[in-house]
Amino acid sequence: MKLTAIITFCVASLAASTNAYKIYKADVVNCRSTPSTSGKVVRTYKPSDNISLTCQTSGESIKGNSLWDKTTNGCYISDYYLKTGSNGYVAGKCGSSGGSSPSTGKIPGPIKDDYPYKGSCGGVDKWNYYKCQCTSFVAWRINSRLGVKYTNMYKGVNWGNAKTWDEAARGTGVAVNSKPVAGCIAQTNAGVYGHVAWVTKVSGNSVTIEEYNHGGTEKYSTRTVPKSTFNYIHIKV
Repeated sequence: MKLTAIITFCVASLAASTNAYKIYKADVVNCRSTPSTSGKVVRTYKPSDNISLTCQTSGESIKGNSLWDKTTNGCYISDYYLKTGSNGYVAGKCGSSGGSSPSTGKIPGPIKDDYPYKGSCGGVDKWNYYKCQCTSFVAWRINSRLGVKYTNMYKGVNWGNAKTWDEAARGTGVAVNSKPVAGCIAQTNAGVYGHVAWVTKVSGNSVTIEEYNHGGTEKYSTRTVPKSTFNYIHIKV
């Protein structure tokens, strides 16, 4: 499949995290006004503190980890020092105002072929993918359902074929893991070009996906498969 990678951009809860996390790898950690060591120190946390989060965002890389956690105290600590049990997002992604990104009310949306280029395949779409390929369909869903202005040069990086979407996601601070959520992108490196699809439902150990160019050449289809079939990209959270 040309320009097709199966990475799932998952949408997590937009509410503040109900879990409390602990500091580790340090005796005291600074909580700053911005997600950077240049931000003003607002307060400090110790390993004995229980820390709840409102959202997470990318920022200055600390020992290879560019994720920062906004606490309920309104300041940011490097995720490197917080024991969340995950290398990716466990809370909603912070919006430009520093709060959780608002829901569009369209996630994951109805299960239907709403792809704008159906029946008009051939050539390159406005997101710089080949029309009626899996990558083009998923790019459409990211824009229309997530409200994210995604293209093949998202965050200054060329995402290319589906096979390289996981690498591109990690390289731009987008979480990739094995935990699907309705509204994520499912991604696999299998095949020559890989494959991506839209996760529309998660049930037990299975996911239901919508996709293009899998069930038939340049055609829309749906299927339910084991969770382990894909990686999952969380572009909204």
